[in-house]
Amino acid sequence: MALMLSMACVQYNMTPEEAINAATINAAYAMGISSESGSISPGKIANLIITEKIPGYAFIPYAFGMNVNAAVMIKGKIVSGTIGK
Repeated sequence: MALMLSMACVQYNMTPEEAINAATINAAYAMGISSESGSISPGKIANLIITEKIPGYAFIPYAFGMNVNAAVMIKGKIVSGTIGK
């Protein structure tokens, strides 16, 4: 996904906001699961990443090759990373 975000911004001139929306909520709508996934909202499945300290979310597509993830959360449980351990 990091490569796709990076390519969307660098090759296709999408803004970081457009690229992240395309990879999250828009993808969930396309798969018909937007009521349960794709955004951080009450009642939705908590599949998300927690980043190290970064300047802002617009940094993510341009950090290709760097691991900015501090933790990965699947269904509300941390499955990778050191946060909460």
